[in-house]
Amino acid sequence: MKVKELLAESCHLLACVQDGRLEAEILLSHSLGVNRAWLYANSDTDVADLTATSFMQLVKRRRQGEPIAYLTGIREFWSFRLKVTPEVLIPRPETELLVETALARIPADTRWRVADLGTGSGAVALAIATERPACEVFASDISARALLVARKNAESLNLTGIHFLQGSWLTPLEGKFNGIVSNPPYVARHDPHMQQGDCRFEPESALSPGTDAMACIRHIAETAPPFLESGGFLAFEHGYDQGEASRQLLLQLNYEDVETINDLAGLERVTAVSYTHLRAHETR
Repeated sequence: MKVKELLAESCHLLACVQDGRLEAEILLSHSLGVNRAWLYANSDTDVADLTATSFMQLVKRRRQGEPIAYLTGIREFWSFRLKVTPEVLIPRPETELLVETALARIPADTRWRVADLGTGSGAVALAIATERPACEVFASDISARALLVARKNAESLNLTGIHFLQGSWLTPLEGKFNGIVSNPPYVARHDPHMQQGDCRFEPESALSPGTDAMACIRHIAETAPPFLESGGFLAFEHGYDQGEASRQLLLQLNYEDVETINDLAGLERVTAVSYTHLRAHETR
């Protein structure tokens, strides 16, 4: 079949998918090892039967709902392309706000120690390390398979100075940090979103802490103070309806300068705070 014929057939199959034409082009580009512009410039080119068959299998899997990021093994985030597998959460555009929030608090050329908890594909840690190369960045995750993906992403970006540590949240960390960031699971197990879209194929443990949607956020907020330098910051992503609960939790724990930042859709998405040991001691 020719390129244009494969596109026509795949677009028909993906008519039920939002941006079906775009996704058909992405999958065909991936199958052929070319960019999308090549498809238009070579629409009459014949495609080998084996490649065409492989491509149509990808299209059928996408039609059944499998995330395109898992089909291609690639997801764009920040200024780079990340390797993703079903072992890790697919990075969302909203999570770039967490990176922006952290960068706004980390002075340029500083040698701060910064930790990313539950790093997954390494998206947040790699973005911070790219923009603040003088910082010492630590990335923890309980999943050894997720850390393998994160390490490969770091290698592909030539970021050799990141420390990848296996363990739950802050457990594998040692010493004090100037900044701690996290995009933890924050969707309740019974939430209908768990059975919709890409969430159906992603690791449940990366999406949901169980019946208590705030469990991981609460744990991080409660256990972070001993790891924070005085005046250090904590920033984490949360659900659109968890801003108020996050602020109240942090105020109760004696954090200061509590601020929630809205995403591009105007939804509360990231909350950041600073922590002063002296104030915490005085108010206990």
